[in-house]
Amino acid sequence: MTDSYYELIDAADPLGEKFVATDLVRSTWSAAIQHAAPVSALLVRGLERCEQRDDTRLSRVAVDLLGPVPAEGDFWVRSQLGRSGKQIELVSTEMLAPGPDGRPRPVARASGWRLAQQDTRDVARSAVPPLRPLGDARSRNLEKDFDRNYVHSLDWRWLTPPLNDGAGESWISPTVDLVKGETMTQLERLFAVADDANGIGAKLDIKKWTFLNTDLVVHVHRVPDGQWIGIRAETSYGPDGIGTTIGTLFDQSGAIGGIQQSVLVRRRS
Repeated sequence: MTDSYYELIDAADPLGEKFVATDLVRSTWSAAIQHAAPVSALLVRGLERCEQRDDTRLSRVAVDLLGPVPAEGDFWVRSQLGRSGKQIELVSTEMLAPGPDGRPRPVARASGWRLAQQDTRDVARSAVPPLRPLGDARSRNLEKDFDRNYVHSLDWRWLTPPLNDGAGESWISPTVDLVKGETMTQLERLFAVADDANGIGAKLDIKKWTFLNTDLVVHVHRVPDGQWIGIRAETSYGPDGIGTTIGTLFDQSGAIGGIQQSVLVRRRS
């Protein structure tokens, strides 16, 4: 991989690690803001690296988007260990970007439970049927509909047609690095696409509606293996402009975890 979502420009800035973003973070809703998937992956990078222990891993990550994350300018990521423990730890990360007054303010936050690992291969199982194989999926060539943005960073292959009655299903693989010069961890790779569950499970015409998620919560019972992440998701819509996406995440061996998202639904004027 030669391209990336971000470039680290100062690891020792007092506010936190200082980054700039490339065009590949730009959202499909607006080129002025970042898509939540790269943001989530960068926050997970912070969670994994915070007082890192080789005998633990993240089991649950909750990401809250506090507002539009600007695609232009510098921003910072800082992390802290909130609860230490022999078997259970809670870590948190926040992203800051300049506000209207020019002063940095939080624009996204993530918290993660980090649990001690133990060999349980003799009881490992998943209750969820596997996703259909990658060979059954087809590209929809989404990049043709957008200027250079997030969708240009993916090999995205669909198993289901858009707006189908049941759950939407896709295989997705990022084709760029998260941070220039770094190799993505498997959890960073997962979070570089997990936020796409909302779009995969959508039942609304994007020309008539907007449906932005304000968060994502991911539970991971098994760290993914390989380049491809599968998503099976479906979004339900309430009568008051609020929806929920619920989905399952996969690698090519089977289910690896689950995802939920809150969705703000609005008619286009």
